[in-house]
Amino acid sequence: MTVLDETFTLSNGVKIPKLGFGTWLIDNDKVVEPVKVALDAGYRHIDTAQAYGNEKGVGLALRESSVLREDIFVTTKLAAEIKSYDEAVAAIDQSLADLGLDYVDMMIIHAPQPWADFRNGEHYFEGNLAAWQALEEAYDAGKIKAIGVSNFEQVDLDNILQNGRIKPAVNQILAHVSNTPFDLIKYCQDNDVLVEAYSPVAHGEILHNPELQKMADNYGVSVAQLCLQYCLQLGMLPLPKAETPSHIISNTELAFTISDNDMVTLKQVDHIDNYGESDSFPVYDKTDK
Repeated sequence: MTVLDETFTLSNGVKIPKLGFGTWLIDNDKVVEPVKVALDAGYRHIDTAQAYGNEKGVGLALRESSVLREDIFVTTKLAAEIKSYDEAVAAIDQSLADLGLDYVDMMIIHAPQPWADFRNGEHYFEGNLAAWQALEEAYDAGKIKAIGVSNFEQVDLDNILQNGRIKPAVNQILAHVSNTPFDLIKYCQDNDVLVEAYSPVAHGEILHNPELQKMADNYGVSVAQLCLQYCLQLGMLPLPKAETPSHIISNTELAFTISDNDMVTLKQVDHIDNYGESDSFPVYDKTDK
């Protein structure tokens, strides 16, 4: 058994593969082949979003793959700018149409604030509850098998936990070696909310760290593999993104265990101050679907 055969169980009993394939910043006309390669390599969890502008390409890849639809866990995300019930209802149906699917396995609110107001102090509590109601109703109708959130801080999560009818199944957050929000992760896990780690290799910047390279060499693995295993051993679900077949495959080769001492070291790696080309987070400049 490999990590590709392992699953987490969400709070509603739905099983989700422990490793996901991310498609952020892969253009719609280029995403088909990487998704098909990932599926051929054994991935059964594909992550996309309305903001990525590649749902149509992801849907095409699913249809062209020999893997049965029911064996693939598909996640998409409600655009962060949508903070009303009516807009959310329409957007949910649009995602299903763009993906060409009768249902998605999970749909999550992409962020508590629109990207233009991200982390500017306003939490959009009422708008998030309106969007959440639309997700709850789509869940009841069988259009979505699980619902969750992304980029939610504790106060944003509490708004849903205290006022929503259905508990969020996941909170997908930026988490990696050198930037691991331990308090938020613990709060989510204490409330039976699975944490998904996006950009688990820090937008690629962590790959240049000599300390991590030395540790990875000791295990006979790459720095990327070390970072993915770190997330898994913290109980998180990593979502690596890759476009080349060799990287797509190597990200699944995680048959090793990081020692307790090395985990302590990894938890204390200095914070990355510059993400390079991805430094102006959040990086969403796509407007076409």
